[in-house]
Amino acid sequence: MTAITADAPVARRVSVARGYRFELVKLLSQWRVRVLIIACWIAPALFVAVISQQASLPVDTLFGRWMHATGWAGPLVLLGFSGSWALPLLTSLIAGDVFASEDRLGTWRHLLVAVRSPRRIFVSKTLSSLTVILVMVIGLVVSSTASGLLVVGSRELIGLDGHLLSPGDAAARVLLAWLCALAPTLALAAIGLLGSVALGRSPMGLLLPAVVALAMQIVQQLPIPVAFRLALPGYAFISWNGLFTSPMQRGPLLIGVAVSLVWALVATGLAYFLFVRRDFTNPTHDGSGRLAITAGLVPLVVLLGLTTAVLAPVTGFGSGIDQDKVQRAVAVEFAHLYRLQTKQLNRADVTEAQLQSAAECTKGGDQVAARGPGNDWRCVISWHIPGVEAAGSAIYQLDINPLGRYVSDGDGPKEVNGFFLVRTPSGDEPNPLWQFDGNIELLPAN
Repeated sequence: MTAITADAPVARRVSVARGYRFELVKLLSQWRVRVLIIACWIAPALFVAVISQQASLPVDTLFGRWMHATGWAGPLVLLGFSGSWALPLLTSLIAGDVFASEDRLGTWRHLLVAVRSPRRIFVSKTLSSLTVILVMVIGLVVSSTASGLLVVGSRELIGLDGHLLSPGDAAARVLLAWLCALAPTLALAAIGLLGSVALGRSPMGLLLPAVVALAMQIVQQLPIPVAFRLALPGYAFISWNGLFTSPMQRGPLLIGVAVSLVWALVATGLAYFLFVRRDFTNPTHDGSGRLAITAGLVPLVVLLGLTTAVLAPVTGFGSGIDQDKVQRAVAVEFAHLYRLQTKQLNRADVTEAQLQSAAECTKGGDQVAARGPGNDWRCVISWHIPGVEAAGSAIYQLDINPLGRYVSDGDGPKEVNGFFLVRTPSGDEPNPLWQFDGNIELLPAN
């Protein structure tokens, strides 16, 4: 009797492409993820449309006071909100749960048998979560921009130094601002991956990106040195403001993007290191333990210290806000906005060179050094009109926050900045000199 034997089938490893498609389908099959994607593509449009039609605008948000004037202000207002709240929450719910969900369901053994490679599993899950996050970010941009343009229209945008941006220039800078915001989003997503791997089924892993983002927001509002401020991975959520000045403040933006990308690479590498060394044969393993501290938290703290040390010689050790910077920024912005008011009132046009605007600013009177943030800045601006011998002057009260953003509130004379509206030949329009936002570059002046 002859025994008949058949070749046993050889199990092959699943490729990264197949694993990526499988993980992407798993994410998109969750009702929570579907709801988030739909919300990102619909909610911004409703938000911008409703706010743009309101009498009261979010003037405490950058470009919020211009949502009546141009549709390009809407996506910028949403970007400021998203950097503080929406994007950290999205990265928490997607990247912060992509590995922890397998712990909760107890499906690691099944996944390993099917894929036969922890490395491919990690790459597939990472790419699928980043894809979903990218789809959500694109939804935020497209939805808010389309709504703003449909409701208000594509009109000129007033920059943070008072100069006018054409619709085409505004569109390019809005897109670039959102692209730069992808860098800190990737950093938070990487931190979410690290938390999901290191903390397992613990809910803290899911909340880690949101908690880190909230902590960074609190720290950014403190009077800390500029080097430490720029070393935080979320600074690119703020430094996009420099795109809307002339010349653009590229230094803080490039540093913020570079730091965020470094954090994204390091956090992803740490997550990979922890994942491939995990003991999947232990069903009670939840990812937490001493290794999560020594190989997860400690390297990020060291990275923060090293980045601060590298940036300190470039940025200096102070707040980055001094009297000369404030005076120069306020004088330049006033000159731009004065020309805009002149155009509204149908007066003879003047140039910034003819105005020769200058500002004298003090902080807290003579008792406090004129440097650093605070709401006790006071500026007296003077300018000259061709053919008029006497110089004009206006007073502004400034509130400068630690990030370099300031709000100038007109304090007379009433003919210049005393009223919210100005009477023009075509009707009442917002007075650009009544109250305006600005941005001070924190890096040392060239």
